[in-house]
Amino acid sequence: MSYVDGFVAPVPVDRLADYKKMARKAGKIWMELGALAYSECVADDVKPGKVTSFPQSVKLKEGEVVVFSWIVYKSRRDRDRIMEKVMADPRLAGYSDPKNLPFDGKRMFFGGFKPIVEF
Repeated sequence: MSYVDGFVAPVPVDRLADYKKMARKAGKIWMELGALAYSECVADDVKPGKVTSFPQSVKLKEGEVVVFSWIVYKSRRDRDRIMEKVMADPRLAGYSDPKNLPFDGKRMFFGGFKPIVEF
């Protein structure tokens, strides 16, 4: 079975091009370092819920859109190894400062997941 990191973030619509540029760069690095798949998706059919929802989860503000992302690895062990290399990669050094991110990193959430069904 594989291992998956999932991310959800609020991105200002006027910074979406900057986010895509960052994501393309990051995705190439993740794949180069051993990830099996890397995907970034922008909300298209996502509405606020009555109790919870993607917009509510990131406290979405006017002029923002939700981005949902995931990275697939061969195993948790591979993920830990690859993540360590990615975080140390100098090509992403500019994004270690939250002021340089094209979104509010404080409202992003993420985590690692063990798949229970795969095809």
